[in-house]
Amino acid sequence: MNRFYGTGVAIVTPFQADGQVDYTGLKNLINYLIDGGVQYIVSLGTTGESATLTKDEKKKVWEFTAETVNKRVNLVAGIGGNNTYEVVEQVGAFNVTGYDAILSASPHYNKPTQEGIYQHYRAISESAQLPIILYNVPSRTGSTVSAETTCRLAHDFKNIIATKEASGSFDIFNQIMRDKPEDFLLISGDDPVTLPMISLGAAGLISVAGNALPKQVSDYVKLALEGNFKAAQKGHLELIEFTRLLFTEGSPAGVKTALKQLGVCGDAVRLPLVQVGSKTAAAIEAELHKINVVLS
Repeated sequence: MNRFYGTGVAIVTPFQADGQVDYTGLKNLINYLIDGGVQYIVSLGTTGESATLTKDEKKKVWEFTAETVNKRVNLVAGIGGNNTYEVVEQVGAFNVTGYDAILSASPHYNKPTQEGIYQHYRAISESAQLPIILYNVPSRTGSTVSAETTCRLAHDFKNIIATKEASGSFDIFNQIMRDKPEDFLLISGDDPVTLPMISLGAAGLISVAGNALPKQVSDYVKLALEGNFKAAQKGHLELIEFTRLLFTEGSPAGVKTALKQLGVCGDAVRLPLVQVGSKTAAAIEAELHKINVVLS
């Protein structure tokens, strides 16, 4: 479980101007994150625009990412969807080489009951060759994985090892920490609430902002996990406005703008997403200057 303490980054998928995957940009980004001190990378989560990639593109991105990472940090694959049978098939057929876990978001659109969510993850658990990280993100899925369901899954299936919690509900966080198995990990799925979640016992963060600022994010998360909350608070507060701006016109458009300004990769996104407007881009650039990072 120590593999998923600290800072993980839900990595973006860089695209060329014509919409094709930019593998040079992806390589640059992976090396930038590893040099920035992150503990693990999540490939093709929501932030990776996985919903707009074909099956063949996903396979190639996963393989390229594993080859580029080359076991320098831990690696997680995002595999989810609202067709349980299709997700089970993808999980069962996934090439696990170089990967340490699978992150799977709760089904979107269908709005299943808690029993439906439980049975969905049960089916995934029974087909998986790797440990499973649950992902509760009601703002995107339209339904919530309750604390009771999370802990039921954690107790019933030993290969379900963690949950990425992006519900924003401290009632849910508190109940999970109280009722989970001792070795089950609560991981923040929202940059702005990571510090208070760690104070409850969370194991760290899967970050969006960390794409652009891996050192700043991983440094303050490390301080918090060490119990140095006064020092961690400074880093946390420094990033609040930057993180807010990243989501002003949708994710990952905002963080891709920052990555372009930093010279890491381009800012192209795939429809239905569009690039941020000039006003937001200028505000992101100004905030990067305040944080004292070097722009390209």
